[in-house]
Amino acid sequence: MLVTGASGFLGQHLTGTEASNDWEIYAPSSTSLDVRDRETVDDEIGTWKPTAVVHLAYRKNDRRTIVTGSANVARAAAAAGARLVHVSTDVVFGGRERAYRETDVPAPYDDYGRWKAEAETIVSDLAPTSAIVRTSLLYGTSRLAQIQRDVDDAVRGRSSMRFFVDEWRCPAHAFDVASAIAAVAGRPDINGVLHIAGPEVLSRAELARQFASWLGLDPSSVPTASIAEASTPRAGRIVLDTSRALALGLRCRSIGEVLDAAE
Repeated sequence: MLVTGASGFLGQHLTGTEASNDWEIYAPSSTSLDVRDRETVDDEIGTWKPTAVVHLAYRKNDRRTIVTGSANVARAAAAAGARLVHVSTDVVFGGRERAYRETDVPAPYDDYGRWKAEAETIVSDLAPTSAIVRTSLLYGTSRLAQIQRDVDDAVRGRSSMRFFVDEWRCPAHAFDVASAIAAVAGRPDINGVLHIAGPEVLSRAELARQFASWLGLDPSSVPTASIAEASTPRAGRIVLDTSRALALGLRCRSIGEVLDAAE
């Protein structure tokens, strides 16, 4: 399995844990494999000829990495006959009360969501048998995500960040998502879009309180706000319907299950 973006948070859970025990992993650094460079991508994937490619690499404010990079990886994977798992995000949607299913048409709220939606379309065109995994907010236990470090900083007064009471997502432990990705990579019968996310719908504020409690901090000290107070517009409620994943035996644990087990 060739993994792009392996040094990122999800990549560390995929390549550095038992999530990928069934795979021999090749994880080139971003300096040796710049996904924006088509020739380099073609050469790396074409030479190594992996059974599967998992594309995690992205830079949130860089359209070229997200769109051009995804196109390069998809094209090279298809040419090498490799199984491609492309990882995307719930913010290809703009928010609504009902949960989003895989068949819903993306309607992003910001540039990042628009670029990720564009990348999904390109990947589908260039590698029609690929799997496109959308996920939500990721957190960890042995490794902490930025959203968890943000809580620690805010409660200890090291930052002015506040957590929204009206922004709702489906948080998932990165190990669970990594395990699902590794399983999907070995299942060529699974293609198209697949939602992999946590089973609970939590506001950013409630999630921050749970993290604070687990970190040994006072959850009542978590600073909160509403989206109306934000400096930039944000989507409010993005809930992913994961019934297809559950039917395939792919499940993420609830945050209570994860944090209780990690204590």
